[in-house]
Formats: sequence, structure tokens, C-alpha cells
Amino acid sequence: MTSTTIRAEAARLRAVFEDAGALPVECSILQPAGTLLDLYGEDIRARAYVTQDPGRGEQMLRPDFTVPVVQMHMTHGAEPARYTYAGEVFRRQEDHPERASEYLQVGYEVFDGTDPAVADAEVFALFERALGGAGLRASTGDIGILMAAVQGLDTSERRRAALMRHIWRPKRFRALIDRFSGRASVPASRAALLGAVDPMAGAGPMIGLRSEAEIAARIDALREDANEPPLSEGQVALIDAVLAVRETSVFALEHLRDIAVDLPAIGPAVERFAQRSEALYQRGVDVARLDFEAAYGRTSMEYYDGFVFGFYAEARPDLPPVATGGRYDALTRQLGNGTSIPAVGGVIRPDILSAVQGGWE
Repeated sequence: MTSTTIRAEAARLRAVFEDAGALPVECSILQPAGTLLDLYGEDIRARAYVTQDPGRGEQMLRPDFTVPVVQMHMTHGAEPARYTYAGEVFRRQEDHPERASEYLQVGYEVFDGTDPAVADAEVFALFERALGGAGLRASTGDIGILMAAVQGLDTSERRRAALMRHIWRPKRFRALIDRFSGRASVPASRAALLGAVDPMAGAGPMIGLRSEAEIAARIDALREDANEPPLSEGQVALIDAVLAVRETSVFALEHLRDIAVDLPAIGPAVERFAQRSEALYQRGVDVARLDFEAAYGRTSMEYYDGFVFGFYAEARPDLPPVATGGRYDALTRQLGNGTSIPAVGGVIRPDILSAVQGGWE
């Protein structure tokens, strides 16, 4: 697949988004690393290229467009607004070295709080139309339902916060559930540390960035957590039931409404799912055949907090998604100094789309 073909496809996609009312924008290739590190912690370093600028400090080659577009909108934009962009992004591919670390991305972002369900449907239906004819499978999910389930657990705020922080890390999330429920035993080294009268006795010289006070506060927090009553088996079963929902949207909605009887905290999120399904139907999306997975999107960029979607080439499971997207209301609040604007968007990889349409060499 030639670079000319890929760029022509990118131009076509961007034109589709402009025709839908999006304002074309540009974003600098070099982005301040501090912003992304504040949002995601040091994990982002494993996925991005970081460099040092003598005047600007630590910088990253643009890992995606959404964060800079949100920053731009929260500083200068007015609601409602729609934006589109096209350009290279840079991602390290340590887990998939055969995949490109630099590739084109074309995106569409909507900032509109009039009716979030309608905005979700607008973005998904527009992507479905732009990708039409490529024979792709669509998957959808809703991170907000799992978040609501966690917030509804009968446990300490500290434990809920830990689970919320690791929703996007399925293995770590499961390890925390097992620990909080008593399914996993406390490592002997930690038990000895927490049981010691003075855990710092004989610790030797201080090494690292944490002060003695910070270490002591962390040990106190671990002791408090160790004295918390475990999550009940019933609560764990309800979390597992939510995560196990994987059906077409119509049946998934029925299943989640059944779960909400015993876990009422997810009720409002489930009803938002119902409203979005109706909005998708009104946009001509075949909701009866649309796949829904409650666990979908948990390994994507960590700013999605509601509706999520992706389009894949079923015949080529080795390929990355052709398109991904979702809702990221919390991100606008984090980057807007407390001001939040409902927002949803997505990106398409024209190189993967062109390859699927034209066949790999």
C-alpha cells in the first residue's frame, strides 16, 4: 500500500468529517510530556517517544490528537463544536514490534452537551458511513457502566478509588478484586511489614524520592486497608456479571437491566445505554445486530469514561483496529480547570482501512 494511496484515503475521510460540519484543526507534533504524565502516570512512557527540550522541558512526540484538541477547545472553543484533523502519531510497539510506530490518524471530535446520547450516535453512525463497504465488524461498550458498578460497591472510598484507577488495567483490576474479597492471600513480606511494631526499624539509609513521612503514611494506609472487611461474594459476583455481558445490544440491555435489580448503582448508566441505542436506531444503525461488550475498551487510552466503539477486519485479527472512539467527559474536566463539557469522538487509521479495502501485498 503506497503512501500516496494512504494520504488520499486520509484526505477523503477528513472531507467526510468536514462535510458533517467539523472545523479542521492542526496540533503540534511535539506535546508537553507533563500533561500526559499527569493524566496517565508513568505508564504512558512505555507507549510514547519522549525527548528533552532545553527551553520547553520534557516533550513527547504526539501519541494521539484527542488531548491537544481538548486543550485547545477548553481554552478557546465555544460549545457546541466539531473538529477534524489528520496527521501522524507516534506510538512505541514493544508488544507488537511488527506494527508501525508512526502512522496517520484522521479524527472527528464533538463537544456538545445538548444530548450526549444523540452525540454518541452521531459519531458512531458517521464512522460507520465513512467506513462503509470495507466489510468491518463493529464492537461497542460502555466504560461508564463498570465505573457505576464500582462506585456502588459497599466498601471504603480508598478501595473504590483504587479500583477506579485501574479499570483500564484488567489484570491489576482483577488482582485488586481478589485481594479486597479475600480470595488472594496477603504476601508474607507485606504481612510481616504491616505486623511490625516499627516497620522502619533497621531500614538503612533512605534511597529514592519518597520521604520517611510519605512511606509511613503509605504503611498506615495499607494497615487500614488490611482491617477493612472483605467484599462479599455477592458483590464480586455482580462485578463479574457486568464484565461478562457480551451480546448484541438489544439482549445486552435486557441483561444489564436484570443485573441492575441487584446492583441499582448501574441503573442510570444502563438507561443512558438505552437512550443511546434508540438514538443509534434513529440514525439508521442496525442495533439488533450491533455487538456490545461491557468489558470492551478497557485497554485503550485511559480517558474514555462512557460509550466506546471500534471497527475491525474480522478476517484479519492480527491487524489493529481500523477505527476506535468513545466518550471522554472527565478528560474535559481535567484539562478545563474544573469546567467540563460533554465530549465524544474517534479516530480512523487510513493505512489499515486502505489495506483492508485493497488487500495486503
